[in-house]
Amino acid sequence: MASLQQTSISLQSKLPPSSQLSRALPSLNLSFSGTFPSLKLSTTRPLQGGIKMSATAASSYAKALADVAKSYNTLDATSSDVEKVEKIFSDPQVLDFFANPIIDILKKRQILDEIVKSSELQLHSANFLNILVDAKRIDLIKEIVREFEMVYNKLTDTELAVVSSVVKLESQHLAQIAKQVQKLTGAKKVRIKTVIDPSLIAGFTIRYGSSGSKLIDMSVKKQLEEITAQLDLGDIQLAV
Repeated sequence: MASLQQTSISLQSKLPPSSQLSRALPSLNLSFSGTFPSLKLSTTRPLQGGIKMSATAASSYAKALADVAKSYNTLDATSSDVEKVEKIFSDPQVLDFFANPIIDILKKRQILDEIVKSSELQLHSANFLNILVDAKRIDLIKEIVREFEMVYNKLTDTELAVVSSVVKLESQHLAQIAKQVQKLTGAKKVRIKTVIDPSLIAGFTIRYGSSGSKLIDMSVKKQLEEITAQLDLGDIQLAV
């Protein structure tokens, strides 16, 4: 996966001076209703129910995006777009910029156009991001990504495995892990997500299954915890 530093942009350097805001910005296809017919973007009635309603909204957006991708036969490419978007918006500076209601919508669209071009997103993926910005729902992007992954995995019979390690694992090791997870689950495909976790000391963990319910722990941290439990070191005082 590409580093966030490769895909994110410097907001300060991209923001145009106020004298340029009146100029026509590069045109984006903003005819959202035709591309996402199942989305109702009315925000006149506030949502109630807190987290539950937010989760429902995120699920609706994710399913709409998956439906469009499926109709264009671009599920895999759209999944790649979603991964890029996840990387970009994991930067708090980027998310805060687009979620800030004070910042002019023209500035947001210009920065979004830069993101679309630099990340080479598909047109319907670009339109989708514009929907979220215009509807003031960009704050749901993390939940939408998570929901889209679940929809994508179900549609393509794909198992998601999150591999955590202290250092980046070699591609051949990840391929072996994917093959093992495929044997365990019987899934048609396996997608690997990597996470760097220094607390593991050494080794790695694999989390898969529904909402990451299954865990294979091959870390030194786990081994040390087991040794500590067996030796019951809690009652031992070391001489200093």
